[in-house]
Amino acid sequence: MLKSKPNVRSFVIAAGIGALSAIAPAKAEDASATAAYKDIQATLGSVPDMFRTLPDVAVAGAWAEIKGVQLNPKTALDGKTKELMGLAVASQIPCQYCIYFHTEAAKLNGASDEEIKEAIAMAAIVRHWSTMLNGSQVDLATFKKQTDDVFAAVKAKSQ
Repeated sequence: MLKSKPNVRSFVIAAGIGALSAIAPAKAEDASATAAYKDIQATLGSVPDMFRTLPDVAVAGAWAEIKGVQLNPKTALDGKTKELMGLAVASQIPCQYCIYFHTEAAKLNGASDEEIKEAIAMAAIVRHWSTMLNGSQVDLATFKKQTDDVFAAVKAKSQ
């Protein structure tokens, strides 16, 4: 902290605030909310209310994220896998909206009822063991070493 006269301190604080206010806010992309809404309409056939809950400055970025990852068929994960992951996470949050959405999206992407059940079961297993390991305060370094040893043994058996 500056140890000088109050007017110098005030000047420094004012200058700092002025500099911060002069910085333009980051934009996820240049598209306006109106352009994003038009693209959402063209892509989905309507604009779900979930997008209208966002402030206008966030719509284009949110849509770009969904379109660039979740709806993009050219990513490393296929649509079914992404939606099963979404369902597993939604089951853990838990979010009724997300569970419904990702279940229907997983089915639309070809997931069977058995795959949907398995994704939810995996989420439950991970949550169970996370609770056990964290609650028991298992040493992370020891856990990692033991995990590496198990995988090395499994790999050696498979060769």
